[in-house]
Amino acid sequence: MNTLLSALIRALRSHRWLRLLACAFLFTSVGNGLTQVMVFGLLLDWQAPASLLTLAYLFATLPGFLGSLVGEKLCMRFSPIRLLILTEWLGLLALLFPLLGIQFHSMVALLAVQSTEAFLAGMSWPALTLLFRRGLSEDELPAATCLETMIFASQVLLGTGLGMVLFHHLPALALLGLDALTFVGSLLMLILAGSALPSLAPEQAAEAERPVAVRWQTLAPRQKRSLLLLPALAAVGSPAMALLPALAQQIEPDDAAGLALPLLFARSMGQLCGPLLLKRENLSRYARQNRLLLTCLGIFLFAYGTIPLLSGTQALGVVFIAHLASNIVFAVGTFSLLSSFQTGQVSSASGKAWRWQTASASLFTCTTALVADVLGPLQALYGVSGCALLMVVGILTRYCR
Repeated sequence: MNTLLSALIRALRSHRWLRLLACAFLFTSVGNGLTQVMVFGLLLDWQAPASLLTLAYLFATLPGFLGSLVGEKLCMRFSPIRLLILTEWLGLLALLFPLLGIQFHSMVALLAVQSTEAFLAGMSWPALTLLFRRGLSEDELPAATCLETMIFASQVLLGTGLGMVLFHHLPALALLGLDALTFVGSLLMLILAGSALPSLAPEQAAEAERPVAVRWQTLAPRQKRSLLLLPALAAVGSPAMALLPALAQQIEPDDAAGLALPLLFARSMGQLCGPLLLKRENLSRYARQNRLLLTCLGIFLFAYGTIPLLSGTQALGVVFIAHLASNIVFAVGTFSLLSSFQTGQVSSASGKAWRWQTASASLFTCTTALVADVLGPLQALYGVSGCALLMVVGILTRYCR
């Protein structure tokens, strides 16, 4: 058995710092998922309009553009583990926004915490990829791909699962307190991970691998393709994910929150399980296969397009299948990004990919919000994501080698 999961297990056994880092992001993922449940649950309970629910996805992604730029620059001056610790401290302080939102019934404050989390996620991404590239060998990069995918999925999988159980059973302030405890746990694990890192990266090695800026004009076609895979996924996927709460309102107008939260959980289950189907030795080949990548994106779009035609229970299965397919593309894109660049280039390359992914998601989310207000959520999904898929066909064909 040579799957990404088995590669991750072997890497975790070999590296104490990786085990501590995984625990840190486990805490962070639970906290971020709780925040997401609380924000969307309160917005739905407060009868937020469909356009605002759609734009909430935009506010949860766009600030990551600036965050990745800041993170890329800071990686050139500070160690990646210090940057990760800084982002956790700032995330803990950002819980003041939902505290104000709950006290004053402010939707703006709820959206502010989403924006802050997006900024910090963008800031941490270059540091995380640089840490993986420095601390792991070439053969262990599939393990980093699996861990990043599991971090991405567990943010909602664990946090949403817990939030679904506790939402409407505990006051929002209690959920906020649990979120704060997860940040404290994450900070402790990151500090311990930092103490294990000096043996991995001596000063001489760190100096030789000082991060440098990546220029598009100087890149090989394979490197350009790796930078474009995640933005391509965002172009197709962001309209569907932004419309998920609005689609839930169409299926269950009297209990949108009761359906939207299970849909988020099913989404994360698909995100987690999709990459685990891949074999580590085939990742490089998958990254070159347009047919596989486009088939996965097509399955994703078709599955989301059938949601309004189904019952609530059927919709859960369809969302799971959709994200099973989309996160195969995510895993392949993440591995391609890590493996296509040298250690000194990876923080700059990942920062660029994150910004382009954010810009792509923001552009298509804004377009989706405008079209949804005029034509309705389903028509917006078909029109915007369909056009995005055609654009992705052109990009992958252009950089097929």
